[in-house]
Amino acid sequence: MKVGIIGATGYGGAEIMRIMKRHPYVDECILYSSRHQGTTYCKQYPHFVKLTKQTLEPIEVSQIVADIDFLFMAAPSGVCSRLIAEFEPYDIPVIDLSGDLRMKDATIYESWYHHAAPPQSALEKAVYGLSELNQEEIKVAKYIANPGCFPTATLLGLAPLIKNGLINESFLIIDAKTGVSGAGRKASIGTHFSEVNENLKIYKVNEHQHLPEIEQTIRYWNPVFQPITFSTHLVPMTRGIMATIYTELKTSMKTNELQTVFSDFYQNSYFIRVREVGQFPETKEVYGSNFCDIGISADERTNRVTVISVIDNLMKGAAGQAVQNFNMMNGWSETTGLDFAPIYP
Repeated sequence: MKVGIIGATGYGGAEIMRIMKRHPYVDECILYSSRHQGTTYCKQYPHFVKLTKQTLEPIEVSQIVADIDFLFMAAPSGVCSRLIAEFEPYDIPVIDLSGDLRMKDATIYESWYHHAAPPQSALEKAVYGLSELNQEEIKVAKYIANPGCFPTATLLGLAPLIKNGLINESFLIIDAKTGVSGAGRKASIGTHFSEVNENLKIYKVNEHQHLPEIEQTIRYWNPVFQPITFSTHLVPMTRGIMATIYTELKTSMKTNELQTVFSDFYQNSYFIRVREVGQFPETKEVYGSNFCDIGISADERTNRVTVISVIDNLMKGAAGQAVQNFNMMNGWSETTGLDFAPIYP
């Protein structure tokens, strides 16, 4: 199979390329870039020296569809919205890592992302690629809207509770932290070393574009769910997301009972690791991998539950989950090319 990556010079694109180099069913990975076309990939990413001698190709749709069998779009939001109509006449499956195909309501997308929405036909075809929850739809999809990093950690932490009807639909708070790579490779004051180092800051307060994505999925699972509180913080590390979720139980439950609920729910999900009672995951424990680690604690004093969900934002939160979906779309084991341990320490 020949695979293409649009936006190959971003962090997500580079991670897909890293995985593709060891994927047993990918013969060739063709890299496309609008800003760096004509330069070698190693010039952008010297850590690929001796691994590839490829040159970055221009984004010309007619040539791309002639070159490849499958396309990853790892460009910033707005790019897929502009290009997807040109790909629709062709039988090329697409996984988009930006938010362009995630919102089913085009007006909601435009109000949160501030770009023109993709064609409605593309939105209707797109399947939300939360791998563990939407497997059957993913297997037959033409377009995949790869979930955002915060929604992936949050929704995987919430699914067993919501789908089993265990929590109050009017009380949900998500307190999430991310490493700096979540902001992408483009330089900015907000991600400058001296601004981030030895600092902790909240950002996009009540305005983060992943908020409607989380609510859309929650209401798909349970239509009566009320609006949520979702806060994001930048911490001085390169990779990782920790979503700490607070919600209220409908009936009194002990931690060991909830741990059983989660373990049963994810018993067939290789990339979800539910911790034993009293153990809570750290971002370092999933670094560089496609795992999502989850810890649970019931507070019998308040009848609330705390869920801690951690992922690598560039892997399970982006490239890793995209390849997991790629595998399922092609009828391969979801672990193909992804069955490696986290990097530690």
